[in-house]
Amino acid sequence: MEVIPAIDLRDNKCVRLYQGDYGQETVFSEDPISMALHWEALGGTSLHLVDLDGAATGKPQHIAIIREIARVTKMRIEVGGGIRNPETIDTLLLIGVSRVILGTAAVTNRDLVKDIFTKYGDTVVIGVDAKDGFVATRGWTEQSRLTATDFVSDMTSLGARRFIYTDISRDGTLTEPNFEATAELVRKANLPIIASGGVSSIAHLHKLAEIGVEGAIVGKALYTGDVNLRDAITAIKGK
Repeated sequence: MEVIPAIDLRDNKCVRLYQGDYGQETVFSEDPISMALHWEALGGTSLHLVDLDGAATGKPQHIAIIREIARVTKMRIEVGGGIRNPETIDTLLLIGVSRVILGTAAVTNRDLVKDIFTKYGDTVVIGVDAKDGFVATRGWTEQSRLTATDFVSDMTSLGARRFIYTDISRDGTLTEPNFEATAELVRKANLPIIASGGVSSIAHLHKLAEIGVEGAIVGKALYTGDVNLRDAITAIKGK
């Protein structure tokens, strides 16, 4: 299992939200590029980047920062937030992004998603952002009637090959991941699942590894010091 540090971008800063609430923001750095280099220096091989302004507006707002992070680091970068069409995917891949994450577009435009899978294959990851079991969209500000498991099943039928599952109620809370829901998705999807939301200890990472996820995204806990990235990577590799 890979331990993946996260950077959420808002107003050109590195921030964390509480349960996806834009009104409950903590700024952890005004230099996201230096933060990315820091995570790489501690052993990070992948980086999870979310353009929060892009998620809210429907179009990425931090292309310049993402481009620079891709230029100065050797990490595999996955980006989500405001990716709603092939043109945006092309732009991100051109500037050095390794994988793009579709969330809202996957819920609202199935025909588009099918075409995207045909063209881009496993370069595209589906973001399953759920609250109370139902998928949320548009920067987590709207909730659909789709259950997470039904959504994963539908996307798999269209060609999805990998998912990032986030329990919104756990995100940024430093409580614990939703192990039960994550395990259910792993069982039903039978495809690589990356878990996100609520990780606050190395013990949580061990449990996610036992569940069988491909990766675990760690955000707030890295910034508060509850989890040391180098120690976490070493612990998981050791196990």
